Amino acid sequence: MRFGGLTALDGFDIDVRAGEIVALLGPNGSGKTTFFNVLSGLYHPAAGSVSFNGIDLFRKSPSEISRSGISRSFQRCRLVSDMTVFDNLLVGAHARLDNGLLSNVFRRKRMHRDILSLRNKTRELCARFNPEIADRLFEPAGSFNMIDRRRIELCRALLSKPKLLLLDEPSAGMTHEETFRLMEDVAQFQREEGELAVILIEHEMQVIEQMSHRCIVLNFGKQISAGSYREISSDPVVREAYLGEDQ
Repeated sequence: MRFGGLTALDGFDIDVRAGEIVALLGPNGSGKTTFFNVLSGLYHPAAGSVSFNGIDLFRKSPSEISRSGISRSFQRCRLVSDMTVFDNLLVGAHARLDNGLLSNVFRRKRMHRDILSLRNKTRELCARFNPEIADRLFEPAGSFNMIDRRRIELCRALLSKPKLLLLDEPSAGMTHEETFRLMEDVAQFQREEGELAVILIEHEMQVIEQMSHRCIVLNFGKQISAGSYREISSDPVVREAYLGEDQ
């Protein structure tokens, strides 16, 4: 992936297994978020390949990629504060509700039935993270504290029933304790679902140490190390990339 003369991703290859949490680490500007943008269809690389579960995703649109089973959260909370929780969650279910223009316009009963079914599913999903969210589906999203807003974002990402969830710095705007609680929610959901894989970008090293199964380290768009947290944290190449000198 290039931006003018800058190579943001260079020969990077990753595979993630069902039930894993893989941490993607690296200094600022190492290519982590660029990789997420490529994988979610926001950036289109000039060369290479992007595939998931045997499906070619190269140059596919974000909606096509979402339907293939990949969902994402962002560094900044992207809820619309004035909209209700339920309306915010509907955004995550657009692929399941969109039956085509003619069907949506002329088959209103079916659309109404689908929305009622979705309301029950959103309530169930929210209750798994915090029952209070499920009880307040029709209150403005902006009335919730930060951890619950992050939980609502997670529910929105999970409504499409993804096989791969991309979490981009979920700790942003939260305390250390809140970050752990949120990641414990994700891990619990993953254990219950069984098939969900997670790629996590996070700067809280204690979160990475306790929650990840594997770590992959990027620098200048290239993979420089991979292994358990203990293995990569003792790798002199990784220390040099983070600290600017061999420690």
